[in-house]
Amino acid sequence: MDTKILAAGIAGFVVTAAVVPALIPFLRRLKFGQSILEEGPKWHAKKQGTPTMGGLAMIAAAALGGLIGGGDLKSLAVVAAAALFGVVGFVDDYIKVVKKHNQGFTPIQKFGCQILVSLAFALFIYFVEGRSSTLVPFAGTYLNMGALYIPFAMLVLLATTNSVNLTDGLDGLAASVTTVAAMFFTVACVIRDEVGCAAFMFAVAGACLGFLIYNFYPARIFMGDTGSLFLGGALGCAAVASGLELFLIIAGFVFLFETLSVIIQVSVFKKTGKRVFKMTPVHHHFEMCGWKEPKIVFLFSGVTLLLAAVAYLGL
Repeated sequence: MDTKILAAGIAGFVVTAAVVPALIPFLRRLKFGQSILEEGPKWHAKKQGTPTMGGLAMIAAAALGGLIGGGDLKSLAVVAAAALFGVVGFVDDYIKVVKKHNQGFTPIQKFGCQILVSLAFALFIYFVEGRSSTLVPFAGTYLNMGALYIPFAMLVLLATTNSVNLTDGLDGLAASVTTVAAMFFTVACVIRDEVGCAAFMFAVAGACLGFLIYNFYPARIFMGDTGSLFLGGALGCAAVASGLELFLIIAGFVFLFETLSVIIQVSVFKKTGKRVFKMTPVHHHFEMCGWKEPKIVFLFSGVTLLLAAVAYLGL
């Protein structure tokens, strides 16, 4: 492995692991504690007040790692766009903390900000990098979309950021699944000689592992929307920048299924008045079935690992 990529991963892990212990008491002093949704599982009420916005450490660590391993314009754009998604999450978290409830941005405000970041990055890839195609898994060919690539790239970014955000509902879940997905994109980008993106993805994986020391069950800190939108933005931007958008469907299927479970639940309930799942996103369904959080995290991470292997074969 390239020494820059290795250094980026180490930086992501070390910085996060070192910063979070100082961040936890700081957030407690500011009373930046998590508010728990009333409609969520009742036993999550004990998590009320756990420091949130821990994603700040992940952003700093992963961005530093990405800068260490990158330096070219495209990798800088990937880091910047992912950080901007994190900023959207930070503002959302801040509003929640100040107002002491779990609402934050209005859906229109939050989605509008995400659209702006997605549009800017898609335009950069299309006009500056001059790319309008994506690699088709297992086919070894590229699908050229012309100008339609811009809305396609935006859809990938919006879907990924919001899917990771939905997945962040159990201690260690989003960070664990993202670690595996980021490792896949590290390997994939190395194969495609995308050193900058590979370094950033390895830094993201390292940051997630460093964060899991304190976020795994029982969590001492949560990443908040600050972290989940950043992680989703990082995966999405790296996939778009390297032409691997369609591989997110495979390696990131757990994120996709979390979103689909919500869509299916709402659609079926509106039509029939019945629920397909006991609760959505789907990780809560497993909780309602009596599964403990660590078991669900290991299952979802294991599935992601298997699907990442499948995605590797499709390169």
